[in-house]
Amino acid sequence: VPHLTWGVCRVINAEKSEFNEDQAACCQISVRRREPGLEEDEEWLILCSTQFLTGHYWALFDGHGGPDAAIIASNYLHYCIKQKLEEVVGGITEAQPPMHLSGRCVCDSDPQFVEEKHIHAADLVVGALENAFQECDEVIGQEMEATNQTGGCTALAALYFQGKLYVANAGDSRAILVLKDNIVPMSSEFTPESERQRIQHLAFLFPKLLDGEFTRFEFPRRLKGDDVGQKVLYRDYFMEGWGYKTVEKADLKYPLVHGHGKQARLLGTLAVSRGLGDHQLKVIDTNIEVKPFLSCIPKVNVFDFALHDIKEDDVLIMATDGLWDVLCNDEVAHVVRSFLAENRTDPQRFSELAKCLVCRARGKKRGHQWMLDDSHEASYDDISVFVIPLHNREED
Repeated sequence: VPHLTWGVCRVINAEKSEFNEDQAACCQISVRRREPGLEEDEEWLILCSTQFLTGHYWALFDGHGGPDAAIIASNYLHYCIKQKLEEVVGGITEAQPPMHLSGRCVCDSDPQFVEEKHIHAADLVVGALENAFQECDEVIGQEMEATNQTGGCTALAALYFQGKLYVANAGDSRAILVLKDNIVPMSSEFTPESERQRIQHLAFLFPKLLDGEFTRFEFPRRLKGDDVGQKVLYRDYFMEGWGYKTVEKADLKYPLVHGHGKQARLLGTLAVSRGLGDHQLKVIDTNIEVKPFLSCIPKVNVFDFALHDIKEDDVLIMATDGLWDVLCNDEVAHVVRSFLAENRTDPQRFSELAKCLVCRARGKKRGHQWMLDDSHEASYDDISVFVIPLHNREED
């Protein structure tokens, strides 16, 4: 039976095996204000709620190579976010962040320089999230080395803070806002294909990372001996388009990025290009490290509720790729709107909706296969879904 909590549903490999590499976390984050001149240990501050800014946090972690990195991330990322927000809280509470966090004015034109750079409080929150992912990745590396564990995970985190929704993504999970009249994508997936140019450029700058075993060039297919001397289609790091190059013997090596869609792999090893962990991961039977090509830094998208009229059934959907592999944004939105319209009085309707989405992606067993209603193959991955209502945010 799927494990249910408020607004979230998870199944292990769609209940098709006993192993689970997905992890989920949600909590309230209390960010302590730092007043200049006050001692850190003044206990009365702890009792004074006005000395805190409150945020709400949800996150999904899709592990690979075991659940260990996802477990550490689910227990630690929110602490990193709290810590990084507290470091900049003095700037967050200002209409315009000061040049100096202390408020000191070294140059009379400082406010003008900040304004010219279009720096706002939201930019400090984005920076705090980026820093938090970086620190969490370092902690995972240290922890897993100390305990001789391996593996990594993708990370998708949402933070509701100061009237805005921040969604930070490193990996191939996805978040969308399903509103009454439209769908708002709040993340984009990071895969070897989508980050091909960044990965190829790194190999161009540091060719020793490939240890002579891979070619950085992309070709439509794996080259063969008969291709040597022929001009074939290719792409390099500086190319969005395609060109032709004369094939050399070195081009017959395995491509740095190879495959298409869900079959695309980085160094023939990983299907994602951003995430946490994987510090010890090497290409099989080589000493080539995968970590230098991975990024732990998320892309953060911001949704300002003040600019939108949020309706009762508007929700944020967060899910690991087990859902999105078989259901597109429009299909998910259709399920969301239909389900909520038919279950207006059910107090558990958001949790039930999460369960409904998971069951749709899991499909039904027909013989030895799991199939969707349209007779396409169902998801065989772990599936984790958050359904987060957006209406009456302050009251909730």
